[in-house]
Amino acid sequence: MSEILVLGGGMVGIATALELQARGHAVTVVDRKPPGQETSYGNAGLIQAEAAEPYAMPRALPEILDILLGRSNDVVWSPRGVLSQLPALWQYYRSSHPRRHQVLSQPNAQLIRSACADHDRWIKLAGAQDLMAQDGYLSVFQEAAEFEAMARDLDRLRQAYDIDTATLSGSQVCEAEPVFRTPPAGAIHWKEVWSCAAPGELVTRYAELFQRQGGQIRVGDASTLRRVGHAWEVQADAERITGEHAVIALGPWTPPLLAELGYRVRMIMKHGAHRMYAGTPTLRRPVFDARHGVVLCSMKGGLRMTCGVALEASGRVPDVRQLDRAAEGLPAYMDLGAAEPGPIWRGTRPFLPDMLPMIGAAPRHDRLWFHFGHGHQGFTLGPTTARHLANLIEGGNRAAVAALLPENRPAVLS
Repeated sequence: MSEILVLGGGMVGIATALELQARGHAVTVVDRKPPGQETSYGNAGLIQAEAAEPYAMPRALPEILDILLGRSNDVVWSPRGVLSQLPALWQYYRSSHPRRHQVLSQPNAQLIRSACADHDRWIKLAGAQDLMAQDGYLSVFQEAAEFEAMARDLDRLRQAYDIDTATLSGSQVCEAEPVFRTPPAGAIHWKEVWSCAAPGELVTRYAELFQRQGGQIRVGDASTLRRVGHAWEVQADAERITGEHAVIALGPWTPPLLAELGYRVRMIMKHGAHRMYAGTPTLRRPVFDARHGVVLCSMKGGLRMTCGVALEASGRVPDVRQLDRAAEGLPAYMDLGAAEPGPIWRGTRPFLPDMLPMIGAAPRHDRLWFHFGHGHQGFTLGPTTARHLANLIEGGNRAAVAALLPENRPAVLS
């Protein structure tokens, strides 16, 4: 048994703590806030069993022009936001070449394939079944050409990744989701996806399970991490606590800490936001509206609208253009309801330019472990990559996760 510090109380960090605890290790989680209060709180709550292929950067000229000219609601940007991340964005562009993307999709698909099963283990032990649904989600298209292009690609996805999907006509969409007043061009039903009615609460219940089983969660400052003799030490609750190993699972807060330890991480900060709507009819399953690039989910407290990606400079006032555009356009064909007053939630997806999470041993520090960079899939993949990381800590097979290891990714980590 080892004493292990896990820095980070989001889905990735708490899943890491649970996995290591289940293997007999004494684990302490350290974060500045209670579990599930940051990025894990504000996402769309999907366990995306269909997301075998990671999100590539658009490379077709019409798509790039739509983004540059502000015609796309999937991505918005500011000059400072792009310039401050230009080296990482260039690596992302290169990794998104179709041949390279196909190669990178293979390890990603292996992870995604077991995501629901890995969550199910903790969902049952945490008594969180009431938060979960297994009805999939819909990608709804208003434009016929866009729907037909996606429908044509389904055969490839089914053959390559054994994804269970179905196409719906516009009238079938209205029957399945009565919030749609007029029929869209069509929809794709991604059947294997699970959804959560309160993502932050799911992380909290995992954390409570961890504590019931003897784990500790301490309020502390990850930036104080230091190597002291043969141990790692961090400041928490006005005292220094130590562990034989330390795991960095800090999501978008990882690069500054690793810079203090002599590592440079190329990470793209994909900012996102959500707005809540009260009084809206309940969706039977989450809906991705392709026209406006938003995901709509019925959750505890109302309907959550989650937007796409904003490439903004650090510290910029939250950009709500995507949410505003969707709020203006959606009522033309569906019931949306009134937005709740108050500030809009905003968070950051920690996205690595080769589109894969990083797990494994720090190249230049003994018993320091990396577990970050899940991008859009931290909520989905936390328990899965935690299982692989625990295997590595215990001396398991490295070949199975070779594409995820820090030493094999010089374009991302140096």
